[in-house]
Amino acid sequence: MNLKNMFQDFNPSKFVVFSSLLVFCLLFSLRLDETVDWSYWFIFLPIWIWKLLVFAGAMRGTAVWFRNPQYRTETDSASQFTAMILTWAEHMVLLTFEILAVFNLETQRRGWIVAFIPLFVLSVFCIGTCVWSVKHRRSCELELFCAANILQFIFLALKLDDVISWRWVIVLIPVWVVMCIALIAVLYAVVLAIILVRSPDVLSEQRRGNVSTAMGYMFFVVPLLVFEILLVNRLDHVNDFNFSFVVIPLLISLASLMCLAFGAKGGNFWWFGIRKDFCQFVLGACPCLQEYGNISYSIQCDDQETVAEQQASSNPGEGAPSPSSSTPYISELPDFKVGKLGAGKAGGHGQLELPKVVVPVLTIDMPD
Repeated sequence: MNLKNMFQDFNPSKFVVFSSLLVFCLLFSLRLDETVDWSYWFIFLPIWIWKLLVFAGAMRGTAVWFRNPQYRTETDSASQFTAMILTWAEHMVLLTFEILAVFNLETQRRGWIVAFIPLFVLSVFCIGTCVWSVKHRRSCELELFCAANILQFIFLALKLDDVISWRWVIVLIPVWVVMCIALIAVLYAVVLAIILVRSPDVLSEQRRGNVSTAMGYMFFVVPLLVFEILLVNRLDHVNDFNFSFVVIPLLISLASLMCLAFGAKGGNFWWFGIRKDFCQFVLGACPCLQEYGNISYSIQCDDQETVAEQQASSNPGEGAPSPSSSTPYISELPDFKVGKLGAGKAGGHGQLELPKVVVPVLTIDMPD
């Protein structure tokens, strides 16, 4: 695992989203089990923190954009800023739905169709945003999720208001369709990773990256499917499991997404107006971290030195020490030969025949 590339490709936005959802799902399950009797306004605290960071980051980025007109001429700067504004607008609409949902949970009213209206608007808006993101080669996970689940939002609103009396397994039919597509995609990723592992023409770093990505998505989709099955059975009273037990597979899925955020790339540079990669921003803000980031060592070199020392201690009668024990760089050269002792054992020691350096001829000038 390459820690340097992992932190260079770290996507802080996705990490904040998935960590907030993980804490929220845990608190919400405890509230449904009545293990805690906290207000829903407090249960949604991770969601409020998430939205507060989005609002503050967008406001700071907008201020930097208008105060520094010269930044607008930079490559991809305009599309980055536009993407940030679109994401901010989506989160504000999502925040409206969350406030209405908490209000319904606190008052136990059945106005869920009204509460879901922001989600209906967001789903339609995200269709156009997906088209814009594909045109500008930007990721659109949230937009794609909202656009693909517009029918599911309608079914949920009707079910929560008792407009329809279907079983929950029928209400979640759009989810089952999406999960089937996700399982096919995961199967494709796993098969592709296996093929690349056995391919000699692919770099080892690329093979490791494909394998880790395939494993990450597998640990996301499979536990998510298990969670949905357990949740449907719990809501249809097929089992009596606690919600804190049902939510465990979902927590595993969110934890895997948090791990995948370290290699996700694609972070927007305009959040909080930092205009640079998050890793570079942290190193610039904390120069003391650069000292630790520049330290590296080779385990293979240490192992070679240890072996050379063991050989020297096991053969104390031999003359000159091995070059690999005195200089770590010699160990990288090809094997050298030790010459035989001279005539008569009274002679000197054997001579080391180091390999000669052969410089390839790049050009040969021929006489006219």
